[in-house]
Amino acid sequence: MATRALILVEGDPTGTGLLYIQAAQRLGLHPITLSSDPSQYGYLEMKGYEAIRVDTDDIDALIHECYDLGATYDIAGITSSLEAFYATISRLCRHFDLPGPNPTSIERCCDKFVQRELLKDAGVPVPAYRLAVNPTNVDRAAAEIGMPVVLKPAVGAGSRGVRLCRNADEVAEHTTYLLNGKHEWRSLPRILVEEFAQGPHYTIETMGNEVVGIGTADFGPPPHFVSREYIYPAPLTDDEYKRITDVSLSCLRALSLGWGPTNIDLRWTKRGPVVIEVNPRLAGTPDPELVRLAYGVDLVTEHIKLVTGEEWDLRKSHSHTAAARILVPDRDGTLDWIVGDSRAAAVSGVAEVKFYVEPKMPIVKNGDYRDKIGYVIAASPSRARTLAILQRAVGFIDWSITAFPSPGEHEQSLTPTLSAPVPAAPAKR
Repeated sequence: MATRALILVEGDPTGTGLLYIQAAQRLGLHPITLSSDPSQYGYLEMKGYEAIRVDTDDIDALIHECYDLGATYDIAGITSSLEAFYATISRLCRHFDLPGPNPTSIERCCDKFVQRELLKDAGVPVPAYRLAVNPTNVDRAAAEIGMPVVLKPAVGAGSRGVRLCRNADEVAEHTTYLLNGKHEWRSLPRILVEEFAQGPHYTIETMGNEVVGIGTADFGPPPHFVSREYIYPAPLTDDEYKRITDVSLSCLRALSLGWGPTNIDLRWTKRGPVVIEVNPRLAGTPDPELVRLAYGVDLVTEHIKLVTGEEWDLRKSHSHTAAARILVPDRDGTLDWIVGDSRAAAVSGVAEVKFYVEPKMPIVKNGDYRDKIGYVIAASPSRARTLAILQRAVGFIDWSITAFPSPGEHEQSLTPTLSAPVPAAPAKR
């Protein structure tokens, strides 16, 4: 009898790809990663996981590779942890008659302008927005909406190319950045100009048509949106929980999702919950780990069960508070050293400490998810206790960065102090 295999299209250097591989193995599946460059995922070689080099932007090449693998393995399912390839895997699943999301729904959702149009037409509250393809369009849209505005690529993920612009000069500067070759586009250059919705940020994890968890998210200083802290569950009144849940389910109906995992970001503004973004896939690390620690639901495992035709289980086994602090440097340079992971991990209640960097590595701030150099996760039955554990553990971590040499200047060693963000505030009652 052939070994049952799970095909993963690309991985995730921040950790979610590894979670899928480990969960697949626990389920008795053989994980195989198809990637245009397997070496970018260090865990593949380090752990000896099977990976095959193939052009993952070429659907025909992927189909051919899957047919070849089918001669040796029983392909039980195909999926990906990355949004950029989710439409591709949905088409692969259709081709091989495997469980998967609707390709049309995924493609429409991944286009943020089309997504906004569908949500607005369904009566879901969203920020004011305009689509722009050139500087004149952007300037006009920003003037119509009113400052400040957020400029973002119409297609993309991980906050890449997303910036808060507070005046016309910043709008012009970021427009130039996006349209003059500095931003890497995966599609035709189109910019979404939108109102800056202000208020506490919430992140919602759903599977199928069920809300599994609602957490708070806190970000670093503007103009970028780099996450600094997540806490599950969010402190909500019954009415707030119901309103956020109702809006989230309305998003799924409007976008014809309702199959598999979805991550929804919204802010609680003066007019209540306003949807910032719907992502038709599982949120990246550390959200899946936080949901598991807070509720006892392993979303990665349950997603794999779904894509392989098995019965899933979203029943919550406990109710704890889980929180993650994201480690973010405050400057560019060469990392001299980073310490404290062992001491932080030894703190009772700490679930995981992870560094993405090593000494002598260059540190370049991009203003998106690539800025994080690690994280600390803690959990306990009490919110106050969890935050105290997290604060104590993070206090053990420190690093030193030497600034890159500048013309006419001497190299200067700089030791930053880790910024500990204030926990995200609950919605105003």
